[in-house]
Amino acid sequence: MNPFKSLLALAIGLCATVTVYTQSPVKSIPLPYSWSNKDNAVLARTTMRGRTFYEYNIKKGTTSKIDLSAKPVTDPYVQLKGGDVYFFMPDGKETRLTSTPLEEKNPVLSPDFQKVAYTRGNDLFCMDVDTGKETRLTFDGSDLILNGWASWVYYEEIFGRAGQYRAFWWSPDSRRIAFYRFDDSGIPMFPIYDAQGKHGKINETRYPKAGDKNPEVKLGFVSCDGGDVIWADFNPLDDQYFGTPYWNSNGVDIMVQWMDRDQSNFVLYNVNSFDGTKKPIYKEYQQTWIDWLEDIRFGKNGFYFVRDFEMWEHIYYQSYDGEVFERLTDGMNWGIRINYFDEPSGTIIFSARRESSLRNDIYRLEIGSSLSHTSITRISSGEFNYSMPVVAPDGSSVIAIQSSLGVPNRLVLMSDKRKGVVKPGEYRIIEDSKSDKFDSLGLSLPQLMFVTTPEGFRLPGTIIYPTDFDQSKKYPVIVNIYGGPNSTNVMDTWRRPTSSQILWANEGVIQVSLDNRASGHFGKEGMNYIHRNLGTYEMKDYIMWAEYLKSLPYVNGDKIGITGFSYGGTMTVMALTEGAGHFRYGIAGAGVYDWLLYDTHYTERYMDHPDDNPEGYSNSAVVNKVNKYKSEEGSLLYLTHGTGDDNVHFQNTLQLLDALQKEKKHFELMLYPGAMHGYRGYQGMHSNEETIRFWRKTLLGD
Repeated sequence: MNPFKSLLALAIGLCATVTVYTQSPVKSIPLPYSWSNKDNAVLARTTMRGRTFYEYNIKKGTTSKIDLSAKPVTDPYVQLKGGDVYFFMPDGKETRLTSTPLEEKNPVLSPDFQKVAYTRGNDLFCMDVDTGKETRLTFDGSDLILNGWASWVYYEEIFGRAGQYRAFWWSPDSRRIAFYRFDDSGIPMFPIYDAQGKHGKINETRYPKAGDKNPEVKLGFVSCDGGDVIWADFNPLDDQYFGTPYWNSNGVDIMVQWMDRDQSNFVLYNVNSFDGTKKPIYKEYQQTWIDWLEDIRFGKNGFYFVRDFEMWEHIYYQSYDGEVFERLTDGMNWGIRINYFDEPSGTIIFSARRESSLRNDIYRLEIGSSLSHTSITRISSGEFNYSMPVVAPDGSSVIAIQSSLGVPNRLVLMSDKRKGVVKPGEYRIIEDSKSDKFDSLGLSLPQLMFVTTPEGFRLPGTIIYPTDFDQSKKYPVIVNIYGGPNSTNVMDTWRRPTSSQILWANEGVIQVSLDNRASGHFGKEGMNYIHRNLGTYEMKDYIMWAEYLKSLPYVNGDKIGITGFSYGGTMTVMALTEGAGHFRYGIAGAGVYDWLLYDTHYTERYMDHPDDNPEGYSNSAVVNKVNKYKSEEGSLLYLTHGTGDDNVHFQNTLQLLDALQKEKKHFELMLYPGAMHGYRGYQGMHSNEETIRFWRKTLLGD
């Protein structure tokens, strides 16, 4: 997982206040949710009062409100209330299952709904729902030994924050649980000071920074009835990583993702849960780095999955015995997501950036009698981005959100070439968010622009011109960046204008968003440039962008500001140091200013181990470049950080401050006490106001 990418949308939202229009340019429309059957799509409309559901009949073209809560609930479920586990029957009857001083976490029902597993005190437990009998499955949980509860670096980088630290998985036959056991005893403790109260306190995190020891990990299997844990045949002392495992349907075998510390060797193992034996069924090597397998579908004799080792993403098939391996797609695909899978009919429906790196389209992959004979048909049409696709149960129709930079969101219906109510290559608009007053409002909307690097990469950007734009005048520029690997900032998709965009358009400021060669538009080839030297090629690309902007007759080259959060904060400081001759003003939020200070898995993926790349780490550290910052010539850097940030530690900004002070450089600083990786509530409002103040002062002279 990219720790910065998951915060990009948040950072964008935090940098703008709520949009208020006298006349709104768009109206709310329902979003794709699911299908009741092949003829009825379920739509969801979200308001401040909650969600309302509708059923859209694709044959009649009619929409009717439905009450999902009134429909029979077929499955029981569990949830936490006050730290205890409650079981809910389909008729609404609830049963409290636990009542303990310690809090239960991540309760998960077995597939047959008879048992529930959860962690407590970093041990794994199971309870029989009917009898209420609780069985303790592990016995050594502590602050340093975590059973079924992820160590921080796995939570942040491998399983993802959405998993809420869960590190256990039910077998499909409900007989066994697979879980990871983490030993954090060798990981340095990083203290985060909390200033609240009279004496404050220290929040402790076992956080492995680049070059540090990682947690020792074991994969175990245990029956819900208790008994001995069967450990998979991996050596926990090896320097290695494990990814999310996938149970096979037989309830015996599980597919386990494994990487070496260098993250250039990947193996998918088949592990027997009854004796722990393993055998490799898929291996991959890349000279730079390998990402985890995230999209996989299991068939009768093999599995279908997405990989990028041929520099673009493709869907591959491999038999379970490893004897058959075939690539099923062609072309230049990126961001592939499998939306529908039906092996008997040989049909896969997937979305990908294929026609253009700026837009997602939807495709049907047909597999013939031979795996080597496949065909791909585009289901979506037009130059639009398609998001949130939901496919009918029989694969005949797709509902999705369609938009572009200049076309607000539309809920549309499409059909494949063989069946469905919409002709192939066409779409039906179910609802359009564009208001009747849209065209008359005269909004300043983003437009695409491009520059081409010496290596031939055609970099995309967007530009928003000021209201009443006059080419004979010169305007200041605010450049918005993110810049992290495979983190696309520029897409040909609708983004509702924020109040800050409207503000700067009205105040005569050009607004620009930019991408670099590693942002995901050029597949793995573009990203490989940054291997072992984060920031170098990204900065070269941003400098090229600055030179292009300065070449425009209506740009004031002395008034170019740049801003970004997280990885964007890193690149902003890089712009005012390494790129000091091109960028004069910058707002940098919560950046990594020395890659030795960030976590092992993310940092070493791109930079390798510090012992193997000391020069690269030194060159990539912006704390080593502050002497290039030209504050004495009027450039101004504004730094912000939350002191409670457990992701990019406040330590980064402290060390940058020390380096700036040693060089006698002038800068501005704003700290947000206790804030995590992003500013919310009153702190978010304050950040917005200070951002406006800074740009008015530096770019407009107010």
